[in-house]
Amino acid sequence: MTLGVDNRAASSRAVAWIRRVQVASVVTWGLLAAVVLVNAMVQPTFFTLYSITSTFATFVPLVFAAVAQAIVVIGGGLDLSIGTIVALSSVVALKVMNGSDALIGVGFLAALATGAACGLVNGLLTAVVRLQPLIVTFATASVFGGITLVVLPSPGGAVPPAMTQGFRLAFAGIPVPVWCVLVAVLIWLVLSRTKFLRHVYAVGGDAQAAYASLVPVVAVRILTFVTAGALAGLAAMGVLANTGSGDPFIGADVALDSIAAVVLGGIALRGGRGGAIGAIAGAIILALVTNVLFFLNVPTTFRELASGLVIIAALALSVLTTRKGVVR
Repeated sequence: MTLGVDNRAASSRAVAWIRRVQVASVVTWGLLAAVVLVNAMVQPTFFTLYSITSTFATFVPLVFAAVAQAIVVIGGGLDLSIGTIVALSSVVALKVMNGSDALIGVGFLAALATGAACGLVNGLLTAVVRLQPLIVTFATASVFGGITLVVLPSPGGAVPPAMTQGFRLAFAGIPVPVWCVLVAVLIWLVLSRTKFLRHVYAVGGDAQAAYASLVPVVAVRILTFVTAGALAGLAAMGVLANTGSGDPFIGADVALDSIAAVVLGGIALRGGRGGAIGAIAGAIILALVTNVLFFLNVPTTFRELASGLVIIAALALSVLTTRKGVVR
């Protein structure tokens, strides 16, 4: 009898954990498995340590940007300025570090602070001034992009050697870029256990009901953008570690790619549902699709078209399976 009770309790805890983590839909994981398989077919060295390191190194910035976008979208918003926040955070960190290994830690703090400050601007305009997030972040994207060009008018600068070299190493047999992706997962898992994220889901699901339940809606919306900005700062450090130099135009496609990753991850754009684990899977799918197109020698002009078709297919499959009750 006691064993049965214990088993039921364990099952309940498992179900609660799954709901809290908010894993992606079956469609998302099916697409991920498919693109991994196709990559292995077109790239025989796909599973070698060197290839995994190189491939995951390209994942890192988009993975953190996708987690940032996921938090905003779950809270009922949308951030079109994520890409320029990444770019601004990267050039600020680049200037602060000035190629010195001793200043890497300061660079990380500068990137986080820059991203959080940009997020604070977005949060204040949307939550306090009560402007639409889409319009606000569209405008601030131009503002942040302009500041980025003031800080670094053209590509250049040197990233500390220890940072770029360390990004290509392996720790405990696992490449550092893979560890970075696992850190993104860990950040989400930690956040998912906090009252803050529960409030984010509540506000995204129904802001008026959340307010009636004494949820500090304004503060939650502000913190949502601040958190997303800080995560964009981490994405910026991933960009610097991977490229080895600064580029004020690096975030041009990040915003739309992060939204695409959120969609592929099964997160509802209306807010209140989904989880960043799915967004991380979506980011990896996008990167692997690009990898496949590269090895198939598909012209660059057709790569965006192919990526768009993948996203549309994922949306269609997700809607169909949801109607049939396969996805919850």
